[in-house]
Amino acid sequence: MRHTDVTTAACGYWRRRGLPTTPGQVVTAPGAPLLLLALLAATGPATSATPGAVLLPRPAASWHAPPARSLGRPVHHVPVPAECGGVPDPFALLETVRRARAAGGDPRLLVVSVADDPTGTTVPPELLHEVCEAAVGEGLLVVSDETWRDTVHDRHGTVVVSPAEMVGDGHADSVVVLAGLDALPLPPGAGAGVARLPDSARGRALGARVREILAALHADPHGPDAESAAEALAEPPRVRERRAAGALRHGAFAAALHDAFTEAGALCRPPRVGRHLYADLEQSRARLAAHGVGDAAALEAELVRRWGPYAVGGHRFGDDPRGLRVRVSTEVLAARTPAAAYPGPAGEAGPPLRLPGVPEALGAVRAALADLLGAD
Repeated sequence: MRHTDVTTAACGYWRRRGLPTTPGQVVTAPGAPLLLLALLAATGPATSATPGAVLLPRPAASWHAPPARSLGRPVHHVPVPAECGGVPDPFALLETVRRARAAGGDPRLLVVSVADDPTGTTVPPELLHEVCEAAVGEGLLVVSDETWRDTVHDRHGTVVVSPAEMVGDGHADSVVVLAGLDALPLPPGAGAGVARLPDSARGRALGARVREILAALHADPHGPDAESAAEALAEPPRVRERRAAGALRHGAFAAALHDAFTEAGALCRPPRVGRHLYADLEQSRARLAAHGVGDAAALEAELVRRWGPYAVGGHRFGDDPRGLRVRVSTEVLAARTPAAAYPGPAGEAGPPLRLPGVPEALGAVRAALADLLGAD
């Protein structure tokens, strides 16, 4: 299948989400991290004196910072607001930009996630408007990672809005939409990412530079990967059904994990999207210290020892390594469930929490939290 087929499918994908898109606005790559790397390289030139800085929420997806650091770009992590992850607090963003410039820095680009990976939250539209207003007011290019936007657990109760919809005509060329196809049902090992550039002179120049960089890296989806990506972006009924079934299943798992953590005394925003939640166990520091756990790395090691590779310390997402925060995957409940247990559309396999192996896995999670945190 040709590259143009992926591009055409991407145009349709965004049009169905209220973002009219022409083929000239679309850039594709074998994965979203590579696209982000090319975007960052294209927003140069970065001089040795003042390399263009990148701003990220804290916490942020684990793959957001490495491309910037590999290019020698300073990274500033900005605290997220109380309501959600995925975006910086707008006032903290303005203060971070001010301080960076006062120190001789050159902040150029802000990465946000309206459907956030580490925290499993979505960004309220009014808060997103404040963040976008602050960012474009400071002349920042906003890169919106929307990889997980189609995995909301409650399609009727959760609204996901793109910054590309939010920013007014005067700043429409200030937003690039980026999406990895991680959440779509691609075959094992397949990978692809798509970017939507602004339909403006600035967007066309940026797109040309990004394509030039990707071409130099020979980075373009082709063969079976391109075919799988095009089909997933076209969203035929079977793709939509599988995605809906996955969202329902992982939503039930996430809600059960959220209950388990909060009942044990952890702080945790209710997950609305994706396959993760982010728990803060700081209030149980004294109890965790009795188990030799005093920071994020030790917390990760202890939970991995008990549950397997489903807990990742907050230090891997740009959070304070001294903090006791952890991202937990919903797969901790599904690891022992055979694939045949949920083969069809949403609801066909029965209640997710009654799938084979899930009650036992949830019991193990609760038992571990009771042991570690002293919960009843």
